[in-house]
Amino acid sequence: MSSSQHLLHIFSFALFFFLSRAAEKPHGLILPIRKNCTTLQYYTEVDMGTPLSNANVVIDLGGKLLWFDCDGYNSSSYHLLPCNSSKCKAATTYECTDCNYPYFSDCSKNFCGVYPYNPLGNGFIAAGLALGEDIMSVSSTDGISYLLSVESRHFPFSCSSTREGSILGSELSGGTKGMIGLSRARSALSSQLASAFKLPHIFALCLPNSSATDPGDIFIGGDHTTCYLTEMCLAYDHPTHPQPGKQFPNSNIHSDEYFIGVKSIHVDRKHVSFKESLLSINKKGIGGTKLSTLAPYTISQTSIYKALVKDFVKAAASRKIKRVTSVAPFGACFSSKIIASSQTGPAVPLQSKSLYFRIYGANSMVEVEKDVLCLGSVDGGSNPTTSVVLGGHPLENYLLEFDLASSKLGFSTSLLPRNTTCSHYRLS
Repeated sequence: MSSSQHLLHIFSFALFFFLSRAAEKPHGLILPIRKNCTTLQYYTEVDMGTPLSNANVVIDLGGKLLWFDCDGYNSSSYHLLPCNSSKCKAATTYECTDCNYPYFSDCSKNFCGVYPYNPLGNGFIAAGLALGEDIMSVSSTDGISYLLSVESRHFPFSCSSTREGSILGSELSGGTKGMIGLSRARSALSSQLASAFKLPHIFALCLPNSSATDPGDIFIGGDHTTCYLTEMCLAYDHPTHPQPGKQFPNSNIHSDEYFIGVKSIHVDRKHVSFKESLLSINKKGIGGTKLSTLAPYTISQTSIYKALVKDFVKAAASRKIKRVTSVAPFGACFSSKIIASSQTGPAVPLQSKSLYFRIYGANSMVEVEKDVLCLGSVDGGSNPTTSVVLGGHPLENYLLEFDLASSKLGFSTSLLPRNTTCSHYRLS
């Protein structure tokens, strides 16, 4: 055998081995997370259709499905879903209706009409939009390295168009054209992909910060998201859920968002005093603590917010940290000139949201201008639906694992003391 034939044989074997590994059932799936520094929204990229086209979509942890502007979307593998399909019923809010979408040649009567929702613009579509399905390509992993992309051939999503863009597209980051949901709903991304590839119904988020040059990740399926990657085990909480959904406050539709059982709040390990019944969800679905990727900071009911700010300012003063004029939307700002830096960010009084979840300076403080840091908490008003919303900033550089089958939330300690971030502990 000549040397060239020998090299060709080795190359063919290597290619066969690589493709065989890729064809096996993936251990898990990965999508990148990036952050828009202007809007502070987190977004990912989806690859859809035949031929594949990509779209950047904002990540909504409480969202029910994928929707994006389909103007210019021309896929030979796309088709509408009928009303009697299981995927239509999984979308929760649907109707059987006619449609009049000139760019869908197979548009017919009795299609599945759904109502996409944009919490940022607080807008619904008054008439049902088509729910269809198409190929989605996503990167796979065996828990050790990246493999070739794999395809979910029947991924459900809803098409918007320029007609609805003024409502659905409002407040979205530039360059994004829709939203993707990660809620507990069966129509959400994690549930659909886990079912398609027969993976555990588990997904994890690792949100990057604004200064990150590399993306964070969404991990779907597999147990490589726990002790394997972080080299530490996660603490677990059993999330609670209000009965009425926030989107439908007067209906019987349950919320698919993620609420955690916070019992108290501490600053520098000292208890913050307020009416703690606000942290419980009442029979009307009001109260509690919710996780959100759409809120940039922590949002608290007014009495909680005022008590937190008061105690934080007092603790800062005891450290001789100078308070300065507040910068909207924050109510407590400080000179950073004498605040020491640490591995976990500015050395300020620590906030603790629960027994296990500690928020360090990098996650509690926001740099608003040169030499000015503000406490990253915002007044949510006296009568909000949810008492505390933990937005993206306090969750950055933590690993959050959502076990949908067991209704458990796992969360790591901050990755910063381990000399890494969500942008840098990626599979090699």
